[in-house]
This record gives sequence, C-alpha cells and structure tokens, in this order.
Amino acid sequence: MTTEQNEDKQASSPSAVGLKEMVEEQYRKIKENAETYPYVWASYILVYGGFTLWTTYRWRKLRRTEDRVRVLQERLRSSFASFDDPNE
Repeated sequence: MTTEQNEDKQASSPSAVGLKEMVEEQYRKIKENAETYPYVWASYILVYGGFTLWTTYRWRKLRRTEDRVRVLQERLRSSFASFDDPNE
C-alpha cells in the first residue's frame, strides 16, 4: 500500500511541475511579446480599457435610472394608497 501511495504522489508531482513550467513559459512569451511590440499592447489597453470604461458608465447610469424609477413607483403607490383610504 505504501508503495502505491508513493507512486501516486510521484505521478501527480510531475504534472504539477509541468503545469508550473507551462505557466511560466506562457508568461515569458507574453512578456517578450509585450517588450517587442509595446505599441500594439498599448493600443489593446487603450481600446479595451476605453470599452470597459464606457460599459461601466452605461451600467452605472442604468442602475441610477432604475433607482429613480423605483422611488417614483413607491411614491405613486403611497399616494394612491392614501387616495384610496378615505373613500373606503
């Protein structure tokens, strides 16, 4: 049993090391590419950053509008409720 457990540990270790090496290799490639083509990466950051800012702006504006609508609906309900109460 102990030899099987040791074999399992050894079998899982190379895959973990392989994964770490693979991630480090990908990071190295991306870093080299960014150093080689800085203007391309800057344009990506500019375009996607601008898109993210625009999306955030629209999202917040939508949320503010929804909040205003909820407040107006609640005011309308309360005024309607106070309007109906004296008639009953």
